[in-house]
Amino acid sequence: MSAPSSFGSLTVFDGITSTDGRLAVSVGIIVAAVVFSQLALPGLVSLGRRLVAATIVRGPVRNRVDRLAKWAPWWATERLLVQFFQAVLTVGTAIGVLLVWGQYDLVLGAVTALSLSVPVLGQIGITILLFILAWIAVDFLDSWLDHVTERSEQFSKHQEEIAFRVIQIVLFTGVSLGALTMWGIDLGGLLVGAGFLGIVVGIAAQQTLGSLLAGFVLMFSRPFEIGDWVQIGEEEGIVTDITIVNTRMENFDGEMVVLPNDTVSNSTLINRSMKGRLRLRVEVGIDYDADPEHAQDVAVDALSDVNQLLSVPRPVAVTSRLGDSAVVLELRFWIDKPSARRRAKATSAAVRAVKSAFEAENIKIPYPQRELTGRREAGGFRVIDKSSGADDR
Repeated sequence: MSAPSSFGSLTVFDGITSTDGRLAVSVGIIVAAVVFSQLALPGLVSLGRRLVAATIVRGPVRNRVDRLAKWAPWWATERLLVQFFQAVLTVGTAIGVLLVWGQYDLVLGAVTALSLSVPVLGQIGITILLFILAWIAVDFLDSWLDHVTERSEQFSKHQEEIAFRVIQIVLFTGVSLGALTMWGIDLGGLLVGAGFLGIVVGIAAQQTLGSLLAGFVLMFSRPFEIGDWVQIGEEEGIVTDITIVNTRMENFDGEMVVLPNDTVSNSTLINRSMKGRLRLRVEVGIDYDADPEHAQDVAVDALSDVNQLLSVPRPVAVTSRLGDSAVVLELRFWIDKPSARRRAKATSAAVRAVKSAFEAENIKIPYPQRELTGRREAGGFRVIDKSSGADDR
C-alpha cells in the first residue's frame, strides 16, 4: 500500500519492507516511548512545575494555589499531568507503529477523527482558562481593596466587602457572557429573555429590590457601623451585621432584631456611638424650701467625683421646672464609649452620689405631696376625735 501524500515525510517508513525490520522498528519505538514516559517525563513535569512556581505563582496567585493545594495537592497535579502526557505519548506511539506497518488508511481515519474533536477540546480548554484567570483576578482585586481600605479612612471593612462582592459578580458575569459567545450562543435572545424575566421579578419582588437599593445607599452614606449603638424608629440596640438586604442588631433584652434596609432608610435614625461620647440626663426634685442654686452646686460637685463620668465636658445642673411637689433639677453629664451597660452604670453612680450629697447638706428630696383645702362656706374640714366624741373645726 502506497502512502497518502498527506503524510509527507512519514513515507520514510516505506523503506522498511521486511517483517523483521518492521518488527524491530516497532519494538524500538515502543521501548523508547516506555522509557521516556516512565523515566524522563515525570522529571520534566516536576521541573516545569518548579519553574512556574518560581516565576509566575506569586502574591495573590500564591494564595489561590495554596488554597487549591488543600484539596488538590501538587503531587496530585503532577500525577495528572504525567498521566495526560503519557496518554498523548501512547497515542503517538500507536500511530507510529501503524505507520511502520503501512496502515495509512487507518491512521488517516484516526487523525481525521481527532482533528474534528480538537476545536471542541480547544473551546473547553479556553473556557476553563477564562474562569481560572477570573478566579486569579478576584484575588488581585481582593488584595487591592485591602490595600485601599488600610490606607484610607473613607472606606470601612463593610464597604470593602460589598464592593468586592459586586466586582466579583460583574467579573464572573462578563466571563460567562464571553464563554457563551465563544460557544456560539445568541446573546441577543438571551438578553431579551433576561429583560422580560427582570421585569417580572421586579414587579413580584418590589420590596426586596427596594431593600437592595437601600443597602447600597446605606453602604455609601455610612450612618452607622457594626458595633454602633443606634435607635432606628422604635427599635434600639447594637448593630451586629449589615447586609445588602437587611440590618441586624441586638437589643438590650438580648433579642435579635432584623430590619429591612428600606425600613432603615425611611426611619428616623439616632446613632449614639458615632461621636464616641454620649450625654445623659437625670432629673431630681428638691423641696420648695431649699435653695436651688446651692442644690445645683452640691449636685455638680458630687457628679465631678464620679469616676464613670467625663470631666470634660464637665457635669452641669440646671433648674428645669416647677413640679407639683418639688423644684426639679436636671443633671447633665457625659460618658465615653457609649453602651447600654456604661449608661446604666453611670446613671446609677450619679444618682447615688447626688442622693448622698443632698443628705449630707440636708437638702430634702420630697415625696409627692397634695395640699387639700375646704370651701369656707361649707365649714372647712372637720376632724373627728373619736375618744371624746367632739368635733374640731
